[in-house]
Amino acid sequence: MIVCFGWRQFLLFVTLVFFLTHFLSVMELHQDSNVKDPHQKKQKKFNHLVLGPPAGEGLPNRLQCKGTKALNKIQISTSSNISNGGGGVSFVTIFMVYNSSVDDVKSRDAATIVGRVSYNKVERSMAVLNTFINFIQLAMPESNMVILTDPASRLPLKRNRVTVYSVEGEYSRDKLMLQRIRSYIAFLEKRLEDHSREPTQKITNFIFTDSDISVVDDVAQIFNRYENFHLALTFRNNKQQPLNSGFIAVRGTPDGILRAKVFLEEVLNVYVTKYMKASRMLGDQLALYWVVKSHTSFDEKKFNKAEPFLEEIGGASVLFLPCLVYNWTPPEGAGQFHGMPLNVKVVHFKGSRKRLMLESWNFFKSSSSTEDHDVSVSVSHMLCLVLSSGRTKYDF
Repeated sequence: MIVCFGWRQFLLFVTLVFFLTHFLSVMELHQDSNVKDPHQKKQKKFNHLVLGPPAGEGLPNRLQCKGTKALNKIQISTSSNISNGGGGVSFVTIFMVYNSSVDDVKSRDAATIVGRVSYNKVERSMAVLNTFINFIQLAMPESNMVILTDPASRLPLKRNRVTVYSVEGEYSRDKLMLQRIRSYIAFLEKRLEDHSREPTQKITNFIFTDSDISVVDDVAQIFNRYENFHLALTFRNNKQQPLNSGFIAVRGTPDGILRAKVFLEEVLNVYVTKYMKASRMLGDQLALYWVVKSHTSFDEKKFNKAEPFLEEIGGASVLFLPCLVYNWTPPEGAGQFHGMPLNVKVVHFKGSRKRLMLESWNFFKSSSSTEDHDVSVSVSHMLCLVLSSGRTKYDF
């Protein structure tokens, strides 16, 4: 009996060893197959344009493309922006360069090639800023631009109708979004001082934007079309982050500037007290949304429809404009997407799309030279390039 019992133990031990060895071999094979699987999806960025099928095919009121040729045209306004809302328009953006001196333009460390041009980190940042200016001067040639920056920064920028305005503050990467709101507030305070000294001065409306946007139509018309707002924000159908801070319009009257300043001061306070963990990114948008939704009368369901609407928020009349038109962003990766509306006015090249922004301007210049100076056709072709390549992640 003892011998029989020992033999059974031996058989059980052998069986267990065989099972474990087989199991480990199967697991190792499975891991190898995962690594070598050619169909496995990976996050890959490209250093050249990759065109795909343009979204929105066959949908009404959407840009229709065949490759990079537009089959219809976007609706470009022909009216001047000089008299909008009783005055001209100035675009205001915050801009900084990091990691190297702006004088070190000969360095080719981490060079990026766009077309036939090679950029280092500073040069490619400046290229984006200059492209931002180029598009504005194309769509709204009589508008002005103000670049908010650190007093210690020396920007190699000499462009007509462009002013560099220094604001003291904390411009580190981790605090830049926070500093942006503070710089906007400081700029508005200075405008109020100017109005107090010269009450009869000409009214200038302001549009605060990110520097990675392309204005493709006259956005100043909002100051005429919607006469009763103090500031305007852009929204999208997104439950967590329905508001985007990349486009904020402020009416340039003393009352409009004051109410916009007070509104942004409330946003800043919420940002500092509630969202400092998101100070590098998204904190400003979360704070904007908190300020808006904290008013009990506000109906969040209005974000579900891409239609402008007006609301009273903390004593300010706030106009909400759909991102679909005033802050349209090329999509990255998969997901439901319904093309580009024919009345789009602003394209926002967020994140890794900045290469596409530069490529788009280069394509516009080459296209405009062959289209008998029809700007609407050239811009439409350029937007087909954006539409066809917007799903690709670019290394910039």
